[in-house]
Amino acid sequence: MRVVVADDAVLLREGILRILADDAITVTAVVGTAEALLDHVAEAAPELAIVDIRLPPTFTDEGLRAARIIREHHPATAVLLLSQHVQVGGALDLFTADAGGLGYLLKDRIIDIDDFLAAVRRVAAGGSVLDPIVIRALVERRSPSGALAALSGREREVLSLMAQGLSNAAVAARLFVGLRTVETHVNSVFTKLGLPPTPDEHRRVRAVVAYLNGERP
Repeated sequence: MRVVVADDAVLLREGILRILADDAITVTAVVGTAEALLDHVAEAAPELAIVDIRLPPTFTDEGLRAARIIREHHPATAVLLLSQHVQVGGALDLFTADAGGLGYLLKDRIIDIDDFLAAVRRVAAGGSVLDPIVIRALVERRSPSGALAALSGREREVLSLMAQGLSNAAVAARLFVGLRTVETHVNSVFTKLGLPPTPDEHRRVRAVVAYLNGERP
């Protein structure tokens, strides 16, 4: 796998490089600006771009805007967004269009090396990953008297894992329960949220994110 890393924070960037190198992942370039990132993606076409949402010069949404351009003009390059803080706005808009090959993690998640590498490989392979803390923030944004309040604790766990792009089998393995049990929970979640069931992982992520963002899926 070939990966480009776009982050201006030297210590974090070096940590990511070490983690990737130890897992035999090739880093094609390390850049600190959105412009340099886009130039490299256009020239080298790496399989994955790991992108800080906030890049110079304004440190607001340069990385996010670059991610949108990559998704539109270089769809063969998957994007894993990183953020220091939960941003439930523009970053999640990307998921409502096409969640395949797209991830969004908080930088604290990098500390858990195994989870971070699993996210890197899942997104690069065309899957989806969404940080559980981001899901929690989305849930808290919705009215507690709405449909989310009707979900049981286990159903909320399943919802969070679904939004990370996990299949029913992967959810079952993560929760140490049977596949039939997960299928029952998933059907219940979709019913309570008023969403049409679908076996497609990307569509499941899009539907869940759209609902939690207060939009029609």
